[in-house]
Amino acid sequence: MAAVIDGKAFAAGLRERIADAVPAFEAATGRAPGLAVVLVGDDPASAVYVGSKGKATVAAGMASFEHRLPATATQAEVEALLGALNADEVVDGILLQLPLPGHLDEQAAVATIDPGKDVDGLTPVSAGRLALGIPGMVPCTPYGCLLLLQDRLGDLSGKDAIVVGRSILVGKPMAQLLLGANCTVTIAHSRTRDLADAVRRADIVVAAVGRAEMVKGDWIKPGAVVIDVGINRLAPADGETKGRLVGDVDYAQVSAVADAITPVPGGVGPMTIACLLRNTLVAAHRRTGLADPEGF
Repeated sequence: MAAVIDGKAFAAGLRERIADAVPAFEAATGRAPGLAVVLVGDDPASAVYVGSKGKATVAAGMASFEHRLPATATQAEVEALLGALNADEVVDGILLQLPLPGHLDEQAAVATIDPGKDVDGLTPVSAGRLALGIPGMVPCTPYGCLLLLQDRLGDLSGKDAIVVGRSILVGKPMAQLLLGANCTVTIAHSRTRDLADAVRRADIVVAAVGRAEMVKGDWIKPGAVVIDVGINRLAPADGETKGRLVGDVDYAQVSAVADAITPVPGGVGPMTIACLLRNTLVAAHRRTGLADPEGF
């Protein structure tokens, strides 16, 4: 039976170390690192995420700035707010909560963010820096996955890794991070021929495709380490008011084959906010001319 990779516990430790590092920044600059989160519209799930991020920011001793715009906000209004936050010296990180309402251009809005404050790692400049191996802001979820893998396996050099999914949020940056860690990397997707066979060759499997329990036990090489990024809610069974949350991996099957696996929930999810705080701390140091904080 596979060992459970406890992302919740790892994230708690990371958040504690971040909180411990904040006072030194305050002593050097006279202020706490600041994170601004922008929410456009009234999507309930997004509102919950924004609230969680705000609470975590304050708990870490950082300054939290929350900005809400109505669902009717124009592209110009969204970009004007982002521009104002770019110019605000007490804001070190800017996160634009996605998805935006359908009439807005997400890529254009994200590109407005100052790359030095791009704590979500989604601007074209951040993506280019990651591809070139130049220090910059790295997307939170993939970076959290990398930390969990390194904690479990140590040096990743020479490992065969496959990323199932090619989104700009997870799949593509995850592949770049694994390449940077000297893995041999395959990016698989819906049009990959014989996907199961491709996954079966990998020492590391990162599932980020958004399809409930797609990756089955017979897809996995015995002893592989599996990171499940997916979060999907199944239809309610008889007697349930809402369905179970499951990942992109069939946990029962895969845990019988793999060496280690992240659960859903409690695996990758908690790492995302912890890495957002880490990115804010790093951005604050870089913006003020301080060396990167040690250990991050």
